[in-house]
Amino acid sequence: MKRKILLGILLTIVCTPLIMWGVWLCSPKQKIVIAIIDKTVINKATEEHLSLSWILNHNKFSKTSKKLYNTNHDYFGFFPLDQNNYKVKGLERYTYEQLAQLSLDSDVVYYTDAYGLYNIDWYNKEKPYGVLYGGLSTQDIEFLQLMKKKNKPIITEFNVLGEPTNSENRKKFENLFHIKWTGWSGRYYQNLNQKSNTELPKWIVNNYEKSNNTKWTFQNEGIILVKDEQVVVLKIGEELKTPQPFITSNEKAQSMYNVPEKIDYTFWFDIIEIDTNINESNAIYTLDVTKKGKHLLDTYGIPNSFPAVTNNKIGSYKFTYLSGDFCDNKISMKTSYFKGIEIFQSSFYDTDKRSEFFWRFYKPMISTMLNSYVKN
Repeated sequence: MKRKILLGILLTIVCTPLIMWGVWLCSPKQKIVIAIIDKTVINKATEEHLSLSWILNHNKFSKTSKKLYNTNHDYFGFFPLDQNNYKVKGLERYTYEQLAQLSLDSDVVYYTDAYGLYNIDWYNKEKPYGVLYGGLSTQDIEFLQLMKKKNKPIITEFNVLGEPTNSENRKKFENLFHIKWTGWSGRYYQNLNQKSNTELPKWIVNNYEKSNNTKWTFQNEGIILVKDEQVVVLKIGEELKTPQPFITSNEKAQSMYNVPEKIDYTFWFDIIEIDTNINESNAIYTLDVTKKGKHLLDTYGIPNSFPAVTNNKIGSYKFTYLSGDFCDNKISMKTSYFKGIEIFQSSFYDTDKRSEFFWRFYKPMISTMLNSYVKN
């Protein structure tokens, strides 16, 4: 009897993935033409639009009636090759007539990242400081104007407004969609020790020491906020009650996107202001600060609560701004080939906050948006 039970369990373990893969394989394709713009592809892992690629593949959204999206090819932007070689295939090479045709051909546009790359990112110390490629270009603005005029869905996220986007194009974007960047961006760090945390950018440390005329001595968890050369550090136990920023979604967002009421967010975000006559934010960030932390934020004019997901509430166009690097998550494309993989999602993130954010917030939200676009 025990052998039969063990055999049954073994067969279930072996057969379940095969069945899930088979169901995915037999699922019909859903054609939706998405112009994906990613200017920050430092290697072939394409991390800045990998989460979107996962969703497209898992739902079998296809660029043609037969071909699914290829995460390494089907986007506009920076394409790394071998041995420091690269190609740039962005909208900058398009004439206005070509952009107009692209706006006719595309169902949706999604700017996953416009930050781009600096010479030091690509060449290390071999080239002088400067932008290799990145920022919203004139052609990007023209394309967004065309997509808005045609009432086609537009999804953008951090970082389209910050450097190296120039002030003129930033202003055009802000006027086009009725939002305004405050100039502040931020990120949670589990470890603020500059010697042991390799992810802590040197420019943040340098700017802090320069503007405050003091050494960087931070050690534990905290949130760093930056604007130009200004750096503000919120430390757990002093300026922060809880270490991570969190996103709170109202009932409308929970119902519309199937997202939780509250979830931690641990990567880059920016602080924007919106015209509430035209836009609404049904999901907001909160920095859980102490009295000391609130005083510090007030000193710099930084709010402790600000938009996370912004949508227009009037007008026939469809605009969404995600105030964070939402598409950049630690996720394996291999799992996208299994229908119903969501049942096991908790086993993929456990204590990994970024993976949890993908499974519980980003995936259901973007999947819902794209399914809605396909149906309509």
